[in-house]
Amino acid sequence: MKFYIIAGEASGDLHASNLIKEIKGLNASAEFRCWGGDLMEKQGAVIVKHYRELAFMGFAEVLANIRTIAANIKFCKQDILSFKPDAIILVDYPGFNLRIAEFAKKQGYKVFYYISPQIWAWKKNRVFKIKKYVDRMFVILPFEKEFYARYDVEVDFVGHPLLDVTERLKGLGDHKFREANQLSNKPIIALLPGSRKQEIKKMLAVMLSVTDIFPEYQFVVAGAPSIEKTFYDPFIKSNPVKLVEGQTYELLQNAYAALVTSGTATLETALFDVPEVVCYKGSFISYTIARQVVDKSIIKFISLVNLIMDREVVKELIQGDLTRKKLSDELLKITQHGNYREKLLSEYAMLKTKLGGEGASHKTAEKIINFLQS
Repeated sequence: MKFYIIAGEASGDLHASNLIKEIKGLNASAEFRCWGGDLMEKQGAVIVKHYRELAFMGFAEVLANIRTIAANIKFCKQDILSFKPDAIILVDYPGFNLRIAEFAKKQGYKVFYYISPQIWAWKKNRVFKIKKYVDRMFVILPFEKEFYARYDVEVDFVGHPLLDVTERLKGLGDHKFREANQLSNKPIIALLPGSRKQEIKKMLAVMLSVTDIFPEYQFVVAGAPSIEKTFYDPFIKSNPVKLVEGQTYELLQNAYAALVTSGTATLETALFDVPEVVCYKGSFISYTIARQVVDKSIIKFISLVNLIMDREVVKELIQGDLTRKKLSDELLKITQHGNYREKLLSEYAMLKTKLGGEGASHKTAEKIINFLQS
């Protein structure tokens, strides 16, 4: 079997790589041609375009790069026709992938979607495209199945793939990580400023502004695998912090607390049982537009942890609230031993139960293979 997979972000690269591994376990001769990253390539996929060429964040940034995006879509369609896959698997990344879904379905290809776009937040009309052009949708958040049912779309809730990753790695933190990265024995506060340059520019400086308030801790920045080390240098050169590259999970395994940019990383941090403060500061234009278009009856929070739990579990500091003073106040709460920290960790246990257990990648691979063979 031949599969064409499109993942446009770092998180998509991770989940698609695990899906490739599971499909290969069921069909050893499977071939994969993909848009993705290093993790997918390690599983044997041929990478056509790396996700670092595709990561445009926010409305303003997308508009500025509209010609590049259009050229990528045109190239992708031609590449699919040349490869002639048995199926196309789309991983999140909706602006691009829904256009490809429409094209692929009209060309007669089987179209699977793994990890639903967040259409429950905004652009709900996309559900009709999904209903028309996607053969099978595999969702990873428990409330998504109910959302799709309102539109008479049957989807498969497979659980969250991050559970597999984090449960496998938890408990492996040890002194080897500290030694390899020249870290001291002080408790570690992890800084996760994002995987895109726009995010890092907005977030890292304010995260670093609190380091002098917590001298009993060491602050360690998680460098994104797609970002060159030199990009971080202006931010960290005058601060007593370390940068670790491509070791985010290892960092979280060893962290006592974390400051995290909104996104998938907020959930990853929670699944590693690390108390966190969620940070977000976007461009004024992008943030203003987003506030106007999101469904506020559903989107009461920006972090996945709070969205899944449907209440505030982790503190969110957004736009003007993301200040040195407020950030240091919240960091103090989650680093102190006591009821606040213990309650947060107990909420994390409830979160994992709601996410439906392990095995998301294997369940999805099985369903895809069975669908193609039926």
